[in-house]
Amino acid sequence: MYETATETTPGFRVDDGDARMTVRSASATAVSVVVDGRGTFPLARQGETDEWSAVTPGVRVGDTYHLLVDGPSGPRHGFDPRRPLLDPYARGIVPVARGVAATDDTGIVATGDTGDEGTRWTSVVVDGDFDWGGVTKPVVPLDRAVVYEANVRTFTSANPAVPAELRGTYAGIAHESTIAHLRRIGVTTLELLPVQAFDTERWLREAGRENAWGYNTLGFFAPHAGHASAGARAAGADGVLREFKGMVRLLHEAGIQVVLDVVYNHTAEEGLGGPTTSLRGIDGAGRYRWSDTDTYFDTTGCGNTLDTSVTATADLILDSLRYWAREVQVDGFRFDLMASLARDADHVFDPEHPLLERIRNHPDLQDTLVIAEPWDVGPDGWRTGSFGAGTLEWNDGFRDTVRKFWLEDLADERRRGAPDAGIGALAGALTGSRHLFGPERGPLSGVNFVTAHDGFTLHDLVSYDAKHNEANGEGNRDGSNDNRSFNHGIEGDTADRGVRAARGRSMRNLMATVLLSAGVPMVTAGDERSRTQHGNNNAYVVSDDLTPVDWSDDEDAESMTETMAALTRLRAAHPALRPSRFGVSGQTTPSASRMTWYGPDGQAMTAEGWDQPIHRALQYFVESTPEHEPYDRVLVVVHGSGRTRDLILPTREDVFAYRLAWSSEKHRDLDRHRPAGTVFSAYGPGIHVFEVI
Repeated sequence: MYETATETTPGFRVDDGDARMTVRSASATAVSVVVDGRGTFPLARQGETDEWSAVTPGVRVGDTYHLLVDGPSGPRHGFDPRRPLLDPYARGIVPVARGVAATDDTGIVATGDTGDEGTRWTSVVVDGDFDWGGVTKPVVPLDRAVVYEANVRTFTSANPAVPAELRGTYAGIAHESTIAHLRRIGVTTLELLPVQAFDTERWLREAGRENAWGYNTLGFFAPHAGHASAGARAAGADGVLREFKGMVRLLHEAGIQVVLDVVYNHTAEEGLGGPTTSLRGIDGAGRYRWSDTDTYFDTTGCGNTLDTSVTATADLILDSLRYWAREVQVDGFRFDLMASLARDADHVFDPEHPLLERIRNHPDLQDTLVIAEPWDVGPDGWRTGSFGAGTLEWNDGFRDTVRKFWLEDLADERRRGAPDAGIGALAGALTGSRHLFGPERGPLSGVNFVTAHDGFTLHDLVSYDAKHNEANGEGNRDGSNDNRSFNHGIEGDTADRGVRAARGRSMRNLMATVLLSAGVPMVTAGDERSRTQHGNNNAYVVSDDLTPVDWSDDEDAESMTETMAALTRLRAAHPALRPSRFGVSGQTTPSASRMTWYGPDGQAMTAEGWDQPIHRALQYFVESTPEHEPYDRVLVVVHGSGRTRDLILPTREDVFAYRLAWSSEKHRDLDRHRPAGTVFSAYGPGIHVFEVI
């Protein structure tokens, strides 16, 4: 049987054939649990608390069940004693097709919203026993982490090396070919788009479309059944959970961490009038944020926002995190719209919010990664850099700076003769965005990326000047218009060899900047395979023929795969490229990197060299300050112009020569030794990494 996080954790606790059900509701006047085939069990309020509980004899693993909750009426309440509700703590949630759902002795359908069309859902009692075979969580030092963001469904759905019945599933990710690919490209940490049970929004379903990303959570404890193989689904909720745990175990055996993208900021109950499936019908007045006019105070853009200033809501989130970290053995969490979780009772962001403090300090979560998407759509919602020690943050400033330098500025140079900025902003991104995270937190507080699940893929970023979201059915109005992309002269697919070569170089420049900068790098699944979504930058509802990773035998895809593999090997080999701390002027800081900046003439960088748009080149000599690894140094040369330029490699007393170890210019002569002070010609925009001799 599964172990609960504490003796007071709500949900079913099964022991030797007997079970106790606990539900939390401050506003309810009556609560019952209906177990299919076993009857209805009224729950009793426990003193003056918000807990309702009862022993439910005879309940067994595999039983389906739902809650019935009554309470007062009013604009903030959603009580209906006849409406079946999902248990917020259900470890198993499975779909039941309309018309075949189990019913209790009153004839009530045992799942979902009684007024809803389409698929229903039901809670399931699960066992949760699993043989981990002695496999434990891999230890990955944060400076060596390489994060890879993937959608369970689209990552393997088109991979012929995965058996057809396992493609697009947890088992497909656990397949030996998938793991071999992840290891080849140097991935240490697999970040999965939402895998907690989710549903498609009602308006999408009515339009005949599907939410493929999963940012619409039904329950915070159950793995999404739709991502399991048919065989696992046939075995019920326990089969789904076993397949998920089996995926985690096999990834851990390969030394790969598993991070879950979790959506605790809102639920699938949408706005007022949306489907009531769980919390709204249990205690809607106390679980969601409300405005003074008795409408939802929505900081997520999804219709509702959970109120984490309420203890029961904060407990639900914390208990869910502990369950996944302890019993499912995942290694960390990326929090969708985490700014919403840190708002107080007045909806104001608080960097010391009690829930954040509990997540940072709870003993069960000390070995887990905590990654924030550090914004929401509410007032004062952009909070990058605000989440404090122990939390990593998606660095959207890095994304925008890098895209501008390598794409937008090059487009301006081609169209107008010169961009509007020099190279200074890129240097800040390369060295860890100190202005955001400061010396106390260090460069590893930032997760560096140029693409993510929302937005253009890497291939599309260099192939489209504008979004093309017509397939989403919203008249191309959805998705961001601020893409900082560059099509290199032709919009979309082309056979033009010159354009394709320029695009390939830009992709290599972008990938290299992510993987060679100080901070924690993140790559989106398929970017190393030149994956395209044909210009769609919001492909959350798009069919499987447009969004999957392309595993066909393709020269360009293989070239980008080897590019990522080479860059991750280079990063691993050079601690100077992955400092854990920011240096302090005049001091030697362990695990920081000492930086010396040179202009294209091999002399110290000038103020003019940083700021003038005409000066688009720098040489970055970086040395480690050893703490755990041997002394290391490299020279990184960045040239951000389409024009050819001769650079003089810096002359230093401690350098005899430089060996070109990697270049984004595809046909450079690697391994050649170049004496210090000699000329190196950059034939276009590029990054070149020299090992020092």
